[in-house]
Amino acid sequence: MINNNKQLVRFIEYSFTQRGIPKHMRNLAIIESNLDKSQISAAGASGIWQFMIGHANDYGLTESNRADMYKSTKAVTNSLINLYNKYKNWVTVVAAYNCGEGNVNKAMQRAGSKNYTDFNSFLPVETQNHVQKYLNACYATGELNAVLQDYYKTSFKVKETTSKPTVDVKKFKENTLKNRAKIDLLETTINGAYRLDVILKYLKVERIQFLKWNPEMEKNLIQKGETILVLPRNLMDIFTINKYKILTESLKK
Repeated sequence: MINNNKQLVRFIEYSFTQRGIPKHMRNLAIIESNLDKSQISAAGASGIWQFMIGHANDYGLTESNRADMYKSTKAVTNSLINLYNKYKNWVTVVAAYNCGEGNVNKAMQRAGSKNYTDFNSFLPVETQNHVQKYLNACYATGELNAVLQDYYKTSFKVKETTSKPTVDVKKFKENTLKNRAKIDLLETTINGAYRLDVILKYLKVERIQFLKWNPEMEKNLIQKGETILVLPRNLMDIFTINKYKILTESLKK
């Protein structure tokens, strides 16, 4: 898709980098419209950036100009900058662009957290899928690590004591695994395509400890083709943000 729209993609990337927006945000147009300026959604969103009329007007874009690839790109640049200044990471920006700031703010309040991996379950399913599509697109273009590094700059801020953009799993285990009852455990469903060894690789947790949380996991994957994955909140964050990479690597094996 990028190769078939080189001129447009170059314009988008140039417009973004001139304002400090990373090139990977060009993928937002890919998942919004497949870079098709004639795309109109069932809700009435139009153009490559799928502007609703109200959103377009907020940034000086007329209804008819929503299909103008160049004017709409200039308008979306201002929109994305405003969202980033508010939320400080591009993952949350993508969510807010899809469902609106009001829905994101309500989800944050309900979760009591500004981390996307904490509040995403309170967002519309469509928005959760939209963000996953964006992460998938960034993985396909080789830019997922840049997205995650930006995300980790503002995530786990209270729990981390250094600026290193990773969770200190060793310290986490030492402080919390001694008393499982006090750990904030979360659940998600995974299917038989996931391999345990790959999950352990990304979580950096010992197999014995992992199976204490998930004693029936291997049996369920074989017999039922799916299972409930139970993890402490910090490790669930790591799993969620790396979910597509884990699945891809599992399938290769």
